[in-house]
Amino acid sequence: MSIRAVLGGFVVVGAGLFAYASLVERNMFGVRHESIDVLEPEASTIRVLHLSDIHLAPWQRRKSDWIRGLAEIEPDLIVITGDSLGHRGAIPELARALSVFSGIPGVFVHGSNDYFAPRIPNPFTYLIRPSKPDQTGEKLDTDALDALYSSLGWLDLNNASGRLSVKGSSILFTGTDDPHLNLDRLDIVARSLDDELSEDLDPVSAVVGVTHAPYRRVLDSLTALGADVIFAGHTHGGQVCVPGFGALTTNSDLPLSLARGLAVWNRFDRRAFLNVSAGIGTSIFAPVRFACPPEAVLVTLRAKDIGYA
Repeated sequence: MSIRAVLGGFVVVGAGLFAYASLVERNMFGVRHESIDVLEPEASTIRVLHLSDIHLAPWQRRKSDWIRGLAEIEPDLIVITGDSLGHRGAIPELARALSVFSGIPGVFVHGSNDYFAPRIPNPFTYLIRPSKPDQTGEKLDTDALDALYSSLGWLDLNNASGRLSVKGSSILFTGTDDPHLNLDRLDIVARSLDDELSEDLDPVSAVVGVTHAPYRRVLDSLTALGADVIFAGHTHGGQVCVPGFGALTTNSDLPLSLARGLAVWNRFDRRAFLNVSAGIGTSIFAPVRFACPPEAVLVTLRAKDIGYA
């Protein structure tokens, strides 16, 4: 067989894989189901719908229709871990997608693409090292995004803490602004959490940490502050993975083995459950997924057994 024939074969296979990754797997939306025993004994279960990295563009009706269909799951709580926007004109379509969750308690933090429009990446650099923080791109209307979330009644956790009552349980939430842009202020987060705990309110059934990019410094801090479970996104699960090996990058300092899924994060003598979503979308300039389909995650928070240690 000639070298030309071999090279031609590689080109054909490569084109086929790209077509699959960009046209098929990128749209293979699914729901991952997890359960965690973190609530106080005898508390009612809480169904948390974790949405991350939607990266919505105004023409992506299939994606927004799928998100609307998630209302059939009947979640008790919505957790948004950033990068909902993927284009400067996305907010009307995002409002349509999320309107079905109006009236359901929710919390949110931002990712870099909630502040700045995506730019054309170097895919080879992306696979070698995390992308650099970039605040020079086209600014998006983050205020309008905040107004949308507020209209749904959702709690802003960008370097802030707060409480919500969900199915009879008082849940204490604490979160950070985007760590990938170095917008996290862990000192402010700690003070906000102390302020919430000093209030003479109902006992807390669980502490939930929320962040976009799961950098170790953030996970360590949230765990040390007492988080029972942490929700994060940003990694896209690696986005382009190797079957049998997994992610090639987490776009952060998170270990590759934790690029997506439920794990336990240990910090000194404390531990927290960590759920990292592979996300729903991709940048409009890198519209491919391979061995890493898009996902929303339904995490059922259950009561701990009496005597749980």
